[in-house]
Amino acid sequence: MNVARRTQADRSAATRAALIAAGRRLFAEHGFAGVGTEAIVAEAEVTRGALYHHYADKTALFDDVFQAVERDAAQRLAESAVGDADDDARTIMKRSLDAWFDECDQPEVHRILLIDAPSVLGWARFRELCLHHILGLIETLLVLGMDDGTFTRQPVRPLAHVLIAAADEAALYIVSSDDKAAAKAEMRAVVGRLMDAL
Repeated sequence: MNVARRTQADRSAATRAALIAAGRRLFAEHGFAGVGTEAIVAEAEVTRGALYHHYADKTALFDDVFQAVERDAAQRLAESAVGDADDDARTIMKRSLDAWFDECDQPEVHRILLIDAPSVLGWARFRELCLHHILGLIETLLVLGMDDGTFTRQPVRPLAHVLIAAADEAALYIVSSDDKAAAKAEMRAVVGRLMDAL
C-alpha cells in the first residue's frame, strides 16, 4: 500500500515538474499571453486533464513557474554574495547587484519575473513572492554592514524595500534599453552611488 502511494506521489510530482518546466520555457519565449494551455500540455507531454488536476488555470501554473524562476535567481544571487572573507557589506552588495543585472539577460528572468509577473499575478502577490526570496538576503547584508560600521545605522526593513525597488527599476531600465551594456554601466554607477551613500 505504501509503495503504491509513493508511486502515485512520484507520478504526481513528475507531472507537476514537467508542467513547470514546460511553462518556464514557453512563458520565457512567448510571454504569458502568447502561450495556450494546449502548447503547455504538448510541451510537458501530459494531458489537459493532468494540467487541470494540478492547476486551476494557466495563472496558477504561472505562479509556480514564477516561484521556481525567482527561487533559482535568488539562489544564484546568494552564491554571488560569497567572496573574499575580507569583503565588506557594500562590496558584497555591489557584487550581488552586478549578478542581478546579469540575471536580467536571461529570457526567463526578463520575461517572467520582470515583465509578466506583476500583471499576471497582481502586484500584491508579485511583491509577496519577491520579498519572500530576496528580502532576507538584503536585510542580512544591511545588518552586517551596520554592525561593522560600513553603513550608518538606520531602519533595516524600509531600507531593504527601497534597495529592492531600486534594483528592480534598474533591471527594467536595462532590459528595455537598446544598448544593454551601456545601460548596465549607467545603472552600476547610479545604484553604486546610492550604496556608497548608505
